[in-house]
Amino acid sequence: MMSTNANNVANNPTAAPKEWEDISSYLIPKPDKVNGPTNPQATLRLFGHDPKDVRVTLYRDHHAWCPYCQKIWLYLEEHRIPYAVKKVTMFCYGDKESWYRKVCPSGMLPALSIDNQLITESDVILMNLDAVFGPVPSSPDLDSDEVYPYRRLERKLFGAWCDWLCRRHVPLTGGESRAAESFKSVAEEVDSVLGKSKSPFFLDSGFSIADIIFTPYIERMSASLTYYKGFSLRSSYPNINAWFTEMEKRPTYLGTQSDFHTHSHDLPPQMGMCVSDGTKETRKLMEYIDGGYVDSPHYEFETSTTPSSDVALEALTRVYVHREQLVEVNPTEDKGKFDQALRCVLTYLATGTVVKPPKGTAEGLRYLRDRVSVPRDMSLHAGRKLRIALELTAKLDGDGQGPRIEDGNRRDQNPVPFVEAKRKREEAMVG
Repeated sequence: MMSTNANNVANNPTAAPKEWEDISSYLIPKPDKVNGPTNPQATLRLFGHDPKDVRVTLYRDHHAWCPYCQKIWLYLEEHRIPYAVKKVTMFCYGDKESWYRKVCPSGMLPALSIDNQLITESDVILMNLDAVFGPVPSSPDLDSDEVYPYRRLERKLFGAWCDWLCRRHVPLTGGESRAAESFKSVAEEVDSVLGKSKSPFFLDSGFSIADIIFTPYIERMSASLTYYKGFSLRSSYPNINAWFTEMEKRPTYLGTQSDFHTHSHDLPPQMGMCVSDGTKETRKLMEYIDGGYVDSPHYEFETSTTPSSDVALEALTRVYVHREQLVEVNPTEDKGKFDQALRCVLTYLATGTVVKPPKGTAEGLRYLRDRVSVPRDMSLHAGRKLRIALELTAKLDGDGQGPRIEDGNRRDQNPVPFVEAKRKREEAMVG
């Protein structure tokens, strides 16, 4: 994993940031969201098929936070079933759309429509997909005797994780230690199962529905236990780490994968609470992750992948597209100042030189740093690069911090302004 030392970055506090017109020359081409690699911004996936072949509509959350949505999303991508996507607001970050209540009165996510028949509950959805389209290639179906033990093991691991992460244990009774040891015992069981497989995946035959079942929550365990407990799942269990590494070779998984920062802050309102153990080592990891790993040591167990050469320009491009809304929703009162500060950040992404932002914008820059969402906004490495750019730029204006991230809800991530802006852009293009 890349680390960045602020002392090794070229600073030019007297330089002026690039204008938006100049920044636009650095934009990278739009990816093929319809037939290309897995992309969280896609609303239609064809895999080379004709649009008339689409029989499936996936209803998932805007922010790609929902673990059950990720499970269905990954299944559809691995199976290459043509499908449409309609994104819905989770309660923790805004009001659910009225149109969705008409489609699905319960408001549950995910939901899936096959030939206009709506299905809810992720396992029921997977069973129906198996029945209509056949199982994922080279995999048994979800409801097979071969897969059932892995489904039980995943739930056992999930329960132990929830007990350790989400309960406030009384130190004097040793509850924290018992919960930690209980989780580690089950994780050891998972590691042993993987170690006995003839492949890096759960089944001897290779990638299967069993891996799809484990992916959403084991990804969230890796992030949350690092952030709240100072415990690295990947460095503690070699076979789990090897499994992650193999998963990270699959473009389907990389397109759905989030990062430590996003998960650590999207989980509390979904889980009820996430409880830190409060140790010095854990607090230091929290600082590293929240600060974008600026001035931090190399921490390799977030991902085994290396950044491509265009991650800085990927981040620049995504910010450029949403620049007006990012300025509008930012708490900085002087929008002109924040517009300039944002151009300072993109100047760094384009040139590698940190430019001093206007006085009084550090809080707004760190507000944005704390709200970059992976994979909703961009890929893991691009998200990290953007957080680094925001932090390095903010440092030149001081230590001011933006409004803290709430634990009870994420209404600060309400998608409405961005959805409306996208609709207006599309209408303007048609006009």
